[in-house]
This record gives sequence, C-alpha cells and structure tokens, in this order.
Amino acid sequence: MKLVLLRHGESEWNLENRFTGWTDVGLSDNGRLEAAQAGRLMRDAGLDFDCCFTSYLKRAIHTLNLALEAMDREWLPVEKSWRLNERHYGALQGLNKAETAARFGEEQVLIWRRSFDVSPPPLDAADERNPAGLPAYRGVPAAELPLSESLKDTIDRVLPYFRDTIWPQLTVGRRVLIAAHGNSLRALVMYLEKLTPEAIMQLNLPTGIPREYELGEDGAVLSARYLGDADAIALKMQQVAAQGKAKG
Repeated sequence: MKLVLLRHGESEWNLENRFTGWTDVGLSDNGRLEAAQAGRLMRDAGLDFDCCFTSYLKRAIHTLNLALEAMDREWLPVEKSWRLNERHYGALQGLNKAETAARFGEEQVLIWRRSFDVSPPPLDAADERNPAGLPAYRGVPAAELPLSESLKDTIDRVLPYFRDTIWPQLTVGRRVLIAAHGNSLRALVMYLEKLTPEAIMQLNLPTGIPREYELGEDGAVLSARYLGDADAIALKMQQVAAQGKAKG
C-alpha cells in the first residue's frame, strides 16, 4: 500500500515565526514554490495517486492544489476534513515564537510546542477566533471543536479519521496523498512508525517535503523515505526545531 504525507509549504506565519494553529493564513511566496517543487519531486519519483485528503485550512489546500498541478493530476478526487487541521494552539495563536520564548522561557515554549499531553492556554469561548463561530465549521457540533489542544488531543481526532476514512482506501489498493500540517502529520507518523511520546517530541517535519510510505497489509511500515536532497531536508528540520528559541 502506498501512502505519502506532505506538510504544507511555508505559510505567511511560518515566515513570521508565529504560532498559527487553526488561523487560516495562506502560503508565502516561498511556500508556493515549495508546494510546486513537492509535486515535481513526486512526479519525478514516479508516484501517482488515486485519492487525496487535506484539512480545512488554506495553506494545506493550496499546497495540495499546487502539487497536483505540477503532477498534472488536478482532476484527482480530494476530501477535506477539519480532523486533519493543525493542532489548535489556543491563545498562543498569532504570537511570535521567539518573543514568546523570551517572555515565558524556552523550556515553557518547548513544552507548549513539543510536549505530548500539555495544552497551551485556551482561547476564551467568546473570542472571535473560536471555531464554533466560524463558517467553515458550521456543520460541526460545537462540543467537538477545540479552544486549545495538546498533541495527544490532536492524535485523538486525527487517528479515528485515518482509521475510518483513509485506511479503507489504502486496503482496496488506492494510492493516497495526505496534505496537512506539522502536528496532524506527526500524529500519523507516530501511529505508523510506532513512536513513543518522547520520540515524537523530537520529530520536526520539514515544510513541502513529501514522505513516502510503503505499508504492509497489517499497516506495518515496509519502507519510509523523504523525497529530495538529504542536506536540504536536514536544514529544514533544524530550522523548524529552532523556531521556539529566543533570539540572542
């Protein structure tokens, strides 16, 4: 079974080093280039797909669209789900990560960003950013929509969707591409690769780099690899890891 995970290209708030979460910001110019390059990497690797999945957030949607355009596969069916959204960063959304580290300390920011079961301070329910009041989520029961999430919370909404909706596509031989976000994809990587909570804290997914899996019938990972230049990928991972450090 063939599965590819693709984190969206650099967003406008990635560029500004802000906590983004469910804030619906677009791709930066570089992010659009990354998305198209991801499509070319998949095309040149001989990959093809039968169906695609993405979140409700435009940075992932646009990444998928640009990648499929580069592959000449814009006609592929796409299903969108809020359950593939980024982790909800609560009241941290919009704050600069380095400035937040200088204010609260790098250790606290690392806990908020990379701990397994600690949630950031939640949004107030009356906040205009509460997803329960946004048009995109008007069909979702308000009780299901978060005001803040830990990685564990994110896993708890991503994995049932993967098992119930995406996994059945894989088991009948359909090749699947998922374009989503750093934390919703970390949830899937943790599940697929059987990583511990400690190991997942150290995982930094690079923007715009496809990760290709070959899975056995039982879901076991037979092979996994990033597509692209290894040194460039390593540099991107280092850049993601450094986002929560205070500026010297």
